[in-house]
Amino acid sequence: MDKDYGKKLESYVRSIPDFPEEGIIFRDITTVLQDAEGLKLAIDAMLAELEGVDFDVVVGTESRGFIFGVPIAYALGKPFIPCRKKGKLPCETVTAQYDLEYGTAAIELHRDSIKEGQKAVLVDDLIATGGTIEACASLVEQLGGTVEKIIFLMELAGLRGRERLKEYNVASIITYEGK
Repeated sequence: MDKDYGKKLESYVRSIPDFPEEGIIFRDITTVLQDAEGLKLAIDAMLAELEGVDFDVVVGTESRGFIFGVPIAYALGKPFIPCRKKGKLPCETVTAQYDLEYGTAAIELHRDSIKEGQKAVLVDDLIATGGTIEACASLVEQLGGTVEKIIFLMELAGLRGRERLKEYNVASIITYEGK
């Protein structure tokens, strides 16, 4: 992968100090999405991370994983599987619950979305604590699939989410050392 992708992309990310609370720097990707060059650069960087990876499906977590996952699936001629918040999928589902800072949440996949033996790439915009994508990976595995790689646009390394995903091949395009 072109090592300059991350540095170039960083210039498109808007950093908002003290949001949602004092001491936090919010990394806003809307400025990446609103700029045609920034969006293309983000997708190209994520696609470069998949060179040489053998996989069957792209799974994106709601909702920003959809933004990046669909164009990746399209570009590579792969199906896209949405991993949604509980109660949003219309057919029979499997569910995984995970912890939030204050409480819990749950995500789901359609029971027939992953076939036994399928190899999946998981996509999301950000890894913070890693709970959402860990839950998504567990659903893929519960359905008989394997997780070949997990790709994020950004990583907040100070929250140590990557440690939670140590059994997986994880890549992030931009890494911020703090929270």
